[in-house]
Amino acid sequence: MIQIDAQTMREVAPTFSGANGQRQNAIITAVGEVLAVTLQAYEIDNRLRIAHFLAQTCHESAGYRTTEEFASGHAYEGRADLGNVHPGDGVRYKGRGLLQLTGRANYRDVGTRLHVDLENHPEKAAEPVLSLRIACEFWKKNGINAACDADDVVRVTQIVNGGTNGLADRRTLTSKAKAAVARLEGFVLTGFAPPSGNRPVLRRGSSGDAVGDLQRRLRALGFMVAVDNDFGPGTEVAVAAFQTQRDLDPVDGIVGSDTWAALDAARDDK
Repeated sequence: MIQIDAQTMREVAPTFSGANGQRQNAIITAVGEVLAVTLQAYEIDNRLRIAHFLAQTCHESAGYRTTEEFASGHAYEGRADLGNVHPGDGVRYKGRGLLQLTGRANYRDVGTRLHVDLENHPEKAAEPVLSLRIACEFWKKNGINAACDADDVVRVTQIVNGGTNGLADRRTLTSKAKAAVARLEGFVLTGFAPPSGNRPVLRRGSSGDAVGDLQRRLRALGFMVAVDNDFGPGTEVAVAAFQTQRDLDPVDGIVGSDTWAALDAARDDK
């Protein structure tokens, strides 16, 4: 399993500030906790499938900052093809989710498959974790993995969108997602990063991919540290504990050549 998480989503998504940034962070944090295991359950489990899924959900959710369409939904009123046969159905069953679920009939269908009463409680579809599962159900029902395996961003977009709206942005996001997943996959396939002599000295206040590499190594060794590319106090404590475990001197929470070498050795011991 490729261990995609909130950090992977952040590498793909644009950056927002203020209320938009807060909402984006809430969605990404919630979804990130269950992302890898949920996608695995739906066989969205290789680099191309994951990259296309991240790109499309990122675009459809306006950069992971909403799980509910901005429009009122009034445009869907009376749409019998969506099952909107009662007054008010257009607004009630407006688009919700990472890939927007729209219309009474679709809410009923997906709710039945997920064993959630979405027809009577359509607002639940906007809950971040459930919105991920809804997106995966759509992905599975429409056989999108096949288009991902062909790396056909146009076809994936047509299935998701019904056309090619936003294709340029979806292409850009797909490229970013491929790079993010490739870096993550590379950590697994190559034992994380290059030889220790080529790595920078890391300490509290450091940031970037090298810190993420370090954090993933520590997690693989059982240290409960967040992978956020930010060398904060939690990472410093984990490094010091690792240094103590390996009888390194000094135990200072700083990652220099000796600590990198010990991390290499610990990886090889596993």
